[in-house]
Amino acid sequence: MNDDIFSAAASGSNAEAAQHFNAAVRALNIYRGDPVALVDQAVEIAPEYAMAHILKAYLFGLATEPEAASEARSILSTARNFAKTDIEKSHVSALEALLANNWTEAAVRLDRHNMDFPHDILGLQAGHLMDFYRANARNLRDRIARVLPQWSADQPGYAVLLGMYAFGLEEAGDYARAEEIGREAVEREPLDCWAHHAVAHVLEMQGRAEDGIEWMASREPHWTGDDNFFKVHNWWHNALYHLDLGQSDKVIELYDTRVRGEESQVALDLVDASALLWRLHLDDHDVGDRWSGVAESWRNHADGKLYPFNDWHAAMAYLGAGRTEEVDRILNQYRSAPESRDETARWAKATGLPLIEGFRAFWEGRYGDAVDTLHRARFVVNSFGGSHAQRDIIDWTLTEAAMRSGNRGVAEALSNERLAVKPHSPVNARFLKRANAIEPQLVAAE
Repeated sequence: MNDDIFSAAASGSNAEAAQHFNAAVRALNIYRGDPVALVDQAVEIAPEYAMAHILKAYLFGLATEPEAASEARSILSTARNFAKTDIEKSHVSALEALLANNWTEAAVRLDRHNMDFPHDILGLQAGHLMDFYRANARNLRDRIARVLPQWSADQPGYAVLLGMYAFGLEEAGDYARAEEIGREAVEREPLDCWAHHAVAHVLEMQGRAEDGIEWMASREPHWTGDDNFFKVHNWWHNALYHLDLGQSDKVIELYDTRVRGEESQVALDLVDASALLWRLHLDDHDVGDRWSGVAESWRNHADGKLYPFNDWHAAMAYLGAGRTEEVDRILNQYRSAPESRDETARWAKATGLPLIEGFRAFWEGRYGDAVDTLHRARFVVNSFGGSHAQRDIIDWTLTEAAMRSGNRGVAEALSNERLAVKPHSPVNARFLKRANAIEPQLVAAE
């Protein structure tokens, strides 16, 4: 046995394999390079290296893509055979829950894992991503807060930990601390695009569009490299700032050249593409035939079974492309699925179903139905997937539906709600102006 990055005995490893494994963990930490290729090199050198198989299972299992999840299950069966130490067996337990589509159980198992192994940065990052995928803002913050006092600033990975903490603070609404710690993180590790993106979220949530554009430009060389896994998502954030300022031509340019310039087939990138096109549509911009390419790319990912957050974004593209049969396929899968202990199946029925139905009602011009459905649904959507910035598309769609339904009272109320949160947002100011122009509806006396 040899020591790996966790300073714990690693089953089946050797010094050369551990170097490749550590490089793979580093690539995952900052979302740069190819961690799968690196961990494959470790496995080739040491076929019974348990932690290498575990890392690869996480890489595939956290992709939220059906084929990747299937591959992760196969990898896990191998990891299970080689896992001998407590840290390895604990990781296997978390992966078993994750790959059974029980994200919360997996995250809770990693809660205890992180307490027992506070310097295991793979366990911390995997848990952090699980918290993100199930929209648990509190644990995004507190998972890192629980272990941070046991780290010192000179330890490798400390800056990465700060970047995760910054994002958790932002999702928990502590914007001042999130920005401060996020900026410190990128000072310590300029290549950490997750920390960069944490600050981008702060600026988005506070409606500081001009600051956001400046932030993205000031650090562009650090997050736009070809080997940067998060470059599309960060370009999406950049586009949101321009959209808030009413610069639709710039948004469309960014969509064509950056968000979909390489026609990525990665689910996370397709989420950004669908969401940006939908926002442009809400803002009354013609996006032409751009929906069709995104809709076609979603076919390999939106199975109605694995991850409803992806299905919902696929439904946006299907609606835009006129593929209503694909929307029906997802909805029928949700409705016909038997009662299950599978957590994602419960997400689908409780949250995915009303969201897709509400967005469909909006697309079909049934604005009153969209208001009724989305107003109820928005209060439970933080039980699955995404960030506050990503889920804002629900309230944006709801408010636009209220405008188009002609219901001045609802439109004004929702506009005031949005302005209270982001008082400097031009989009929100335009909402209130439009709401005030709606002719009041007369209510007949009984």
